[in-house]
Amino acid sequence: MNIPFLDNWRKRQGGTHGAALAAAVEADPDGVAELLAECELLRVRAGQNGLELDDSPASLTALDQLPPRWRDDPEELPWLGNDAGLYLGTVLVRTVPGAVWDIWPSGRPVVRLASGREIDVVEAGLDWAMAGSPELSQVYAESAEG
Repeated sequence: MNIPFLDNWRKRQGGTHGAALAAAVEADPDGVAELLAECELLRVRAGQNGLELDDSPASLTALDQLPPRWRDDPEELPWLGNDAGLYLGTVLVRTVPGAVWDIWPSGRPVVRLASGREIDVVEAGLDWAMAGSPELSQVYAESAEG
């Protein structure tokens, strides 16, 4: 993930990408959550199919029903999968009590549930984009249970 203001901060701090993002989450969790929620490519592709993403669990079900035309474009596929994972994470953080963004040392954003369980939403999004399984709504339902 490329967040330009973090690159400058990291250079000044001498840290890694993961450390910079983790520090940003600690310093401004709402701001980072807003950045992670952008998912611009996914929102554009969903809109082209008449679907407005409203950050609700129902929108995940609607995404699962879209024809996977993005699989025809190998260059777009990983970007759309990444966005799908970030969108899944956004829905979890906004609707599941106690769910928050966290950053692994590698710099990968994950969602930590109140139980302490961590959901690798980016991996789930990539799996969904490439194979259609597991469905985003299924990952959400399993995660929302705790």
